[in-house]
Amino acid sequence: MTCQHLQETTEPAPLSAYEDGCPQCAAAGFRSWVHLRLCLSCGLVACCDSSPRRHMTAHHAADGHPVMRSFEPGESWRWCYEDEQLG
Repeated sequence: MTCQHLQETTEPAPLSAYEDGCPQCAAAGFRSWVHLRLCLSCGLVACCDSSPRRHMTAHHAADGHPVMRSFEPGESWRWCYEDEQLG
């Protein structure tokens, strides 16, 4: 069964440019991000949990936005942090 957060999400436009990878990593001078994620609450683009700084999980912890999706070409899966469910 799909959680309510996954059912209610829409996709906002990205808030920042991401051509150079994770905007937070790039701003701090790091180039060691792995994959990008998109917050489906606010449009933040950030790096994944396989990346050293895990900016998307940090964003969830700080702002409580429940669902993100892969922002990699050809991928459309979503993850709900609240219910720990893939959608």
